[in-house]
Amino acid sequence: MALSACMQYHSPSRDTWNQYLYGASFMDMTETARAAKMPIYMGHGGKVITQTGELSTKMQYGDKNSIDNAVLVNYMSRLEYELYDALRKPGISVQRAGTDVVVVLVRDAIMKQNIPDISPDGADTLKIISKILNKYNATFLEIAGYTDSMKDKNAAYALSLDMAQRTGVYFAQHNVSTSRMFIVGRGAARPIAAQDDIGRLTNRRVEIRISPAR
Repeated sequence: MALSACMQYHSPSRDTWNQYLYGASFMDMTETARAAKMPIYMGHGGKVITQTGELSTKMQYGDKNSIDNAVLVNYMSRLEYELYDALRKPGISVQRAGTDVVVVLVRDAIMKQNIPDISPDGADTLKIISKILNKYNATFLEIAGYTDSMKDKNAAYALSLDMAQRTGVYFAQHNVSTSRMFIVGRGAARPIAAQDDIGRLTNRRVEIRISPAR
């Protein structure tokens, strides 16, 4: 369901999230998990990168593995550059991790202060990402939420999962197939900054890891 750009976005009621996220996997996006999800992904119209029309006439001859790797690298590089050009905003970074592309969204860049909902600027950002994900749709997505170090580990996990799920719901509302999604909350694991006042704000974040379907 596409939402009107002129209306301020609000996350739907939590008791409807399962409907929006039906088909998503709530686990880490490991190689084994991707392989297990592939039949579901393909059954929902998914495709691998070599089926995207990326194969040029010049690349039709030669070793198949080399050609497939060249197609994959070109596809993911263009995805990375398009995200980088579109997301030049504070609190947002686009990184390369092997063949994967990772978008890091500090919580304050996409969500309201002290309120568990997506901000107007965050909605604009996620809409841009949604459009690019739909363009480069031969990919899987891991949407992972993280927090700063909190005394209550259960609260940290719940907050991190809430951020990840809200992001996944937004994507689902903007036609990103849930058959591509892995959604996880990781609490205070993997801090990327010091646990001081500024660092805590950075550690509260959503990371979207985009992996090629192959």
